[in-house]
Amino acid sequence: MALDMEKIEQIGRRVAESSGLELVEAEMRGGGKARMLRFFIDKPEGVTHEDCANFSRDVGTILDVEDVVSGASYLLEVSSPGLDRKLTKPEHYERFHGYLAKIMTFEPIQGNRFFEGRIQKFENGNVTLELSVTKKKPKKGQPEPPSGTIEIALSNIEKANLVPEI
Repeated sequence: MALDMEKIEQIGRRVAESSGLELVEAEMRGGGKARMLRFFIDKPEGVTHEDCANFSRDVGTILDVEDVVSGASYLLEVSSPGLDRKLTKPEHYERFHGYLAKIMTFEPIQGNRFFEGRIQKFENGNVTLELSVTKKKPKKGQPEPPSGTIEIALSNIEKANLVPEI
């Protein structure tokens, strides 16, 4: 029987929402006896160890009762998404307005695929970044990095993460 990640995510979302949490991501890693089911949860003021323990207990019980990961052993891990959390949904860009982010695009914009800057807004499916000033000179033959602001379509974002500022 194939693993139903959609059902696992639905259960995770249901448990998270009942506890005032957000399910950021669910993933299955490894194979055979070394499988790990990992959930990343969050809330505006940050998650605690108690939040993770409660979520783990509740989601683990439901997964076992509903036999969603049937006939296979797995390790269940629950954690926060971390300071360098992934940005995958429109809500993430709205929530982290003003934060520093690194974005990699599928298609180049002004000859570049890698951008770092402050999230200014998310509107009409586009993220607007106020680009950071870079001190690095481009390598020979590479385009000059863009400056100012840039709009990136959410559909063109391959990977995006917050950049921790400590």
